[in-house]
Amino acid sequence: MSNNLFSLSIYDDQMQIEECELSVFLRAVTDLYGAEQASISERDWLDESDLLDDPPRSEVRDWHSVTVAASARLANRLRVPLSDRRLSAA
Repeated sequence: MSNNLFSLSIYDDQMQIEECELSVFLRAVTDLYGAEQASISERDWLDESDLLDDPPRSEVRDWHSVTVAASARLANRLRVPLSDRRLSAA
């Protein structure tokens, strides 16, 4: 019984860490790029979290890697092609 409670406690801790990581990421994206990019980035973050190799109830998950992957998607979306930069500089 206590083993099961310990396992649930770890799961609850991981859920809090996940929620905090996602919240901080979305706040930063909203502040820097606006609500539209934050909404898209939220979907990206959740998609990336689904791709983790860890089983859903594992004791430790690397939420920072999820944020890094979602940030890479954001950067790719925001990247302006070199040809567009040359046109805007002219």
